[in-house]
Amino acid sequence: MSFTYHRTIRFSDTDAAGVVYFANVLSICHEAYEASLAASGINLQSFFTNSAVAIPIIHASVDFLRPMLCGDSIIILLTPQPLSEHQFEIAYQIIAASSEQSLAKAMTRHVCIAPSTRKKIQLPDELAQWLC
Repeated sequence: MSFTYHRTIRFSDTDAAGVVYFANVLSICHEAYEASLAASGINLQSFFTNSAVAIPIIHASVDFLRPMLCGDSIIILLTPQPLSEHQFEIAYQIIAASSEQSLAKAMTRHVCIAPSTRKKIQLPDELAQWLC
C-alpha cells in the first residue's frame, strides 16, 4: 500500500538557518504515517493506546537532498513493506509539490511487541491489512 501526504512546511519546523531542522523531518514523516493509518480506517486513538501491543521504531534514517523552507509545499510518498510477521519498514520520499524535485528520503523500521514482556509478537490484523 502506498500513500501520498500533502503538507506545507511551517515556521516551527525550521531552525535558525531557516531550513527544516533535521529531527523535524522524522516528525513530518510520522505525521504521514499516522495519516495513512487513519485513511485506511484504523482508529488512531485505540491504535496508539492499545495496552496489549506497542510498535516502537527501532531504526530511522534520513538523507537530505535539498533544503526545505518555511512555506514550501511538499508531498510525502509513503511506502510500507512487511519484513516479517512482527516487523515492517516504511520508506518515505519527500518531494517539492511545485517542481517534483526530490528533497529528502527517509526510512523507519518498526517492531511489534507486547509492552508487558517487551517480546516480539505478531502484527495486529489491522496493521497487516494496512501493509498490503
